[in-house]
Amino acid sequence: MQQRYLIALGSNVRHHRHGLPPQVLAAALSALAAAGVIIEAASPVLSSAPVGPSRRRYANGAATISTGHDPEDLLDLLKRIEHAFGRRSRGSRWTARVLDLDIVLWSGGPWHSPTLTIPHPEFRSRTFVLDPAVSIAAAWRDPLSHLTLRQLRARLTRPRPLPR
Repeated sequence: MQQRYLIALGSNVRHHRHGLPPQVLAAALSALAAAGVIIEAASPVLSSAPVGPSRRRYANGAATISTGHDPEDLLDLLKRIEHAFGRRSRGSRWTARVLDLDIVLWSGGPWHSPTLTIPHPEFRSRTFVLDPAVSIAAAWRDPLSHLTLRQLRARLTRPRPLPR
C-alpha cells in the first residue's frame, strides 16, 4: 500500500561529486527516485542560518513522496542515502553535514518507535522546515495539533508586540 510522506532535506557541505548544497539536495531526490520512491513535489531550495555550532548556512528543502515503505523501512533508506553521500554518525548534534534527510509527517498519522517519531518532534518550531514544506503541502495537517502547515508557519512567524 502506498503511503505519503513529507521529507525535510538539508545540506551545508559541498559534495565532491554533486557540488554545492543546493545540488546535493537535487541529487538526494534523484537517489530517492532511483530507489523507487515517487517524488510527488519538491520545494524550492531555501537558505537558512545554522542551528547549533555550525557556521555554514544551510540549503533546505522539502519533498512530498509516495512509497510502499513503512516508516522504519523508509528511515533505513534515508540513512543509507545519507551514508552514500558521506554522512557519518559522530554523536554530536547540529554539526555541518553533507546531507540530512528527516521524515516530518506521513499519511498514517502519529508513529513512535525507539528509532523514529512522526511527526518530527521539533518541526513545529523550525522555519527552515516549515517554509519549504508550506510551498508544497500547505494544507497537510499535523496529526497532533490538527493545524495545517500553513497555520503552524503563521504561528511561528507572526509579528509579536515588543515587551513594555
